[in-house]
Amino acid sequence: MIDIQIDQSTVQVPEGSTILEAARAAQIDIPTLCYLEGMAPLGACRMCVVEVEGAKNLVASCSTPVREGMKVRTNSARVRNARKMVIELLLSEHDGDCQICERGEDCELQETANRLGVRGITYDGEKPRRYLDESTPALQRDTAKCIKCRRCMEVCKSVQNVGALAAQYRGYATVIGPAFAQNLADVVCVQCGQCAAVCPVGAITERSHIPQVWEALEDPEKHVVVQTAPAIRAALGETQGYEPGTLVTGQMVTALRKLGFDGVFDTNFAADLTIMEEGTELLTRLKTVLEQNKEAPLPQYTSCSPGWIKFAEHFYPRILPNISTCKSPQQMFGAMAKSYYAEQRGIDPAKIVVVSVMPCTAKKFEAQRPEMNSSGFSDVDFVLTTRELGQMIKEAGIDFDRLAPDGMDSPLGLSSGAADIFANTGGVMEAAARTVYEIVTGRELPMENLHISPIMGLDGLKEASLKIENTLPEWSFLEGVELKTAVAHGLGNASKLIERVVSGEAEYHFIEVMTCPGGCIGGGGQPRFTTDEIRKRRIQAIYAEDEGKALRKSHENPAIKEIYEKYLGTPLGERSHHYLHTKYQPRTRV
Repeated sequence: MIDIQIDQSTVQVPEGSTILEAARAAQIDIPTLCYLEGMAPLGACRMCVVEVEGAKNLVASCSTPVREGMKVRTNSARVRNARKMVIELLLSEHDGDCQICERGEDCELQETANRLGVRGITYDGEKPRRYLDESTPALQRDTAKCIKCRRCMEVCKSVQNVGALAAQYRGYATVIGPAFAQNLADVVCVQCGQCAAVCPVGAITERSHIPQVWEALEDPEKHVVVQTAPAIRAALGETQGYEPGTLVTGQMVTALRKLGFDGVFDTNFAADLTIMEEGTELLTRLKTVLEQNKEAPLPQYTSCSPGWIKFAEHFYPRILPNISTCKSPQQMFGAMAKSYYAEQRGIDPAKIVVVSVMPCTAKKFEAQRPEMNSSGFSDVDFVLTTRELGQMIKEAGIDFDRLAPDGMDSPLGLSSGAADIFANTGGVMEAAARTVYEIVTGRELPMENLHISPIMGLDGLKEASLKIENTLPEWSFLEGVELKTAVAHGLGNASKLIERVVSGEAEYHFIEVMTCPGGCIGGGGQPRFTTDEIRKRRIQAIYAEDEGKALRKSHENPAIKEIYEKYLGTPLGERSHHYLHTKYQPRTRV
């Protein structure tokens, strides 16, 4: 620990800290536009400059390490004038359509300009050429709004290991985008939306489905149903002014009914369905290897996260046979809505419109994949992000604070706590373990503090093993087996894990991969700005939702038992395969 002085206050911080980290530890807020928590500092925007005694020039606090006895001023006239000049220069070339920009209430550039007291544009410079890239189903880019902070580049490269975005040309002509000025659809982009989640302005946003959803809701010929992912209930409140991690499940249901949906259902129902199919698939593969002495693709990777699937198709096609053939819960729900639900309610499936509310922009891409139409129609018609649903609630003039909580509709609305934790990194693994262990042994999974502790938390790579003993007779081939599992969140971490498996350095039976840091609670469509502290609060809210339920295991969900008895037959059966499973194809990396 070393002592420094910041604005006449002595602060003790660990050696190696930056000035920015030291200031935040002292609860001094220095504005930033390019800084991202946990990543190498860029020092690109110069918004965080401070004055250091003895230094000739102002220094970027995000990239300058502290030293013993350093004296720092974060709010001197020199510092304020420098920051103000930086903002005015950025505004001079920012063609942001601020009066109508969808990020108007959530724009860091506008917020910082207001904070610094900017009331006019001093520099009336040339504006960059606008190019609107709407080539992908999930994301759109507007080059005129880009302030070249490079956050999108860093998260795409350093966190997701994709590298779809880069800085091209030099000086004023610099453009941040795909190489050779291509569209996003023409390069390897997994459409995870982490670029949109960190963009301080409106240069990268999700492709909005709000107009299409309003149109469907107003069509009397359409029966419009909605499903909500587990992560939504712990984040939607943030769009309405609530603290991060506030559970708003019941109010969300009421708001959706007020918006005019004919059925309000839960993606959690399909998450329980996923566990039945994916768990059975894992046991089938283990049986092939351990009892029949035949080859089967192990480890089995989860298939819930569409950004991860697209990443594997591009970068690791060799492991595609190892990925579970299960559709994601979103797509399973859509297939069941347009088959089982349509049959139960006597509705023509051609008139059913399925709307998803997801924390993930890649779900927009997944919904239009050509293989997602097992009912004869697209499984899912439109996908709204958490942010988009929040906007619709505001457009409708709904006073969220005054809403009385309500419950989901049946039959696709009942779910277990195991389905809730799909939102968190490690949650799919734990949900599967609860069911698989009980099927094999007839006993509940032993869990410390109600959860599998080693796979909780925000470590990028996590492992857990489970010794299987005293199995039921039909599962005797698993007696004494140590089931080895691993969890990765963030595609950069997934790459590290895959390389260890492929090289033979590590051996597992089952691997969970989530595209976004923290899992779905940190998805690209969640309310901004998502820090690790906010991820932890959302995660804790989801665990509380699970722990508060009497029903905490997927295989005990009576609605799941009913759908197998009445419609699907058995997990991995012929009808289940038709509606709930799919396959993926290698994609080019060019």
